[in-house]
Order: sequence, then structure tokens, then C-alpha cells
Amino acid sequence: MFKDKVAVITGGAHGIGKAVAEKFKRNGAKVCITDSAQGEHFVGDIGDKSVLEEFAKNVTDEHGHVDYLINNAPPIMRGITNCSYEDFSYAMAVGVTAPFYLSKLFMPYFAVGAAIVNISSSRDRMSQPETESYTAAKGGISALTHALAVSLAGKVRVNSISPGWIDTEYAEYTGADAVQQPVGRVGNPTDIANMVLYLCSDKAGFITGENICIDGGMTRLMIYHNDNGWKLNV
Repeated sequence: MFKDKVAVITGGAHGIGKAVAEKFKRNGAKVCITDSAQGEHFVGDIGDKSVLEEFAKNVTDEHGHVDYLINNAPPIMRGITNCSYEDFSYAMAVGVTAPFYLSKLFMPYFAVGAAIVNISSSRDRMSQPETESYTAAKGGISALTHALAVSLAGKVRVNSISPGWIDTEYAEYTGADAVQQPVGRVGNPTDIANMVLYLCSDKAGFITGENICIDGGMTRLMIYHNDNGWKLNV
């Protein structure tokens, strides 16, 4: 169903983005990747406006249209203790501004049936200490998703995915790391890539403005001291 469709993926050279790119390719799509890592793709820092404009021009000059935009590139993670103003602003630039601006740049080029999928994080609803820049950016892209879905209604469906613990090296975990998640394992990039392709497909034609949390049920598990073997050390 993706034969000759054009899929644009930020942060597509590794991790979740790479898994998404490979799955699109296996299903016949033409894939355009941008990443800060060196490789056979468009290399650049999407925190830079001019890089976004050059990348978008390259895509539209080559293909003339865009079917799917996957905003996946991760922002930096810095905490309130050590995060500078510049660090926080850069996290917003990569995590929120770039997805917005690429959506805007591609707006005249989106094909009929186009879809945007933003990669957020379960950190958009829960946190660890010292993660403010990343968490704020992921919360921002979750909110941006429903705003874009309304503004682009009838033209582009826009959804987001909030991954939980995803091991990008496909390592298998046992013991507490696995059983703390109701499905009994840590996630991997394919778990997210499968949902990206579903949300881009016609099967998801009635879904827009939604955020789907894929975390093995971890954010649904209520934890109390001494419950099910859990103990809080203070």
C-alpha cells in the first residue's frame, strides 16, 4: 500500500527512525531521511531554520510531493540544574519548532491522503529528575499534534506516538526491568515502526489528533510500597 509513496523521516539514521525508514522501504515507499549523523542521507542540524528549508526544498524538488512526514529526531535531555537557556531553546527548536516548520514547508506539497506522525514520549505525562528540556519538548509535540490535526483537517491526518522504554539495540531484558512492564518486556524500535505505518495507512483513515502511548502498559501500572514486591528505598 506504500508503493511509490514519499516518506520523510527526521532522525532516520538510527534507532526508531531507522526502523521506520526500513519498514517503509520494505513496503515500497521512497524514503527521504535527514539526520545529524553522517551517512547516505541529507546531513544537517534541524535546529537550524536554513537546514530545514534546504532539506524541504531537496525533497520537493526531487519528488514533487510528500505523502508522510515522520517527525522523529530527538531533542537533547538536560535538567534544571545544568540546562542553560540556550540548551532549553535548542531542545525546543529540534523537538517542537522543527516539526512545526517542516509541516508548514510541506503544506503545499502534501498529497491526497497524507499523514504526519510525530514521535513524542511517555515522558509527556511522567518524568524523572533532571529531564526538563526533553520532557518539555515531548509535551510540546504532543500538543502540537492536535493543533495541526485541526488546522490541517481534510488535508492531512496528524497523530503522535508516545514510546515508553525502547531499547534501540534490541537487547532483551529479564528480571525487574522486564516485569515492571505489564507486557513483560522492554520495547524495541519495531514496536513503534509498526504503529507509524499503521497510522499512515488507509486503515487509520478515521484517526487524527490522537496520541497513542506504546509503553508495554508501564504508565498504567499503579505502584505502592510493598505491593507486588515493590519497595521504596528512602
